Amino acid sequence: MAPVVRRTYAPRGRTPVVEAWYRKGKISAISAVTVSPVRRRPNLDFRLLADDANAHGEDTVSFLAQLRSRLGGPLTVLWDQSRIHQRSAAVKKYLAKHPEIETADFPGYAPDANPDEGVWGWTKYHRLPNFAPGDLDELRSRLGKELSALGRRRDLLASCIRHAEIPLRL
Repeated sequence: MAPVVRRTYAPRGRTPVVEAWYRKGKISAISAVTVSPVRRRPNLDFRLLADDANAHGEDTVSFLAQLRSRLGGPLTVLWDQSRIHQRSAAVKKYLAKHPEIETADFPGYAPDANPDEGVWGWTKYHRLPNFAPGDLDELRSRLGKELSALGRRRDLLASCIRHAEIPLRL
């Protein structure tokens, strides 16, 4: 709920003030930049979790099922080395049932290799800086709008993939 404070331009002597107070509350999210091997167009899939909830293995399984039903066919999932990906019994069980889903880890020391980091960097530092929501509903609404808008910007999603230096031809 605390805003990401960024430098802004203002007339000399009129420093902008971002009014915010310490509030508890958070919205966790799961997201993926997807690329169809046929269409070669990037897309953004995301899910906002319940207020003040942490992501668990069951959330990862639900998100993988959503991706599988939307994309169909075999999937290769590249993800970071989060514990809910690698060690969750629910995720292991789901992947064992679905051998058409292959997984590989990004190196833990190279977050820039993950295009999803570009998505969150763009959202937090270019679209939502200095945004101080009044409550979680306002944060959820704005975050959903920004991520949906980014999902329609194929040029920005492609730049996240290029910046991550993933060898895909889009």
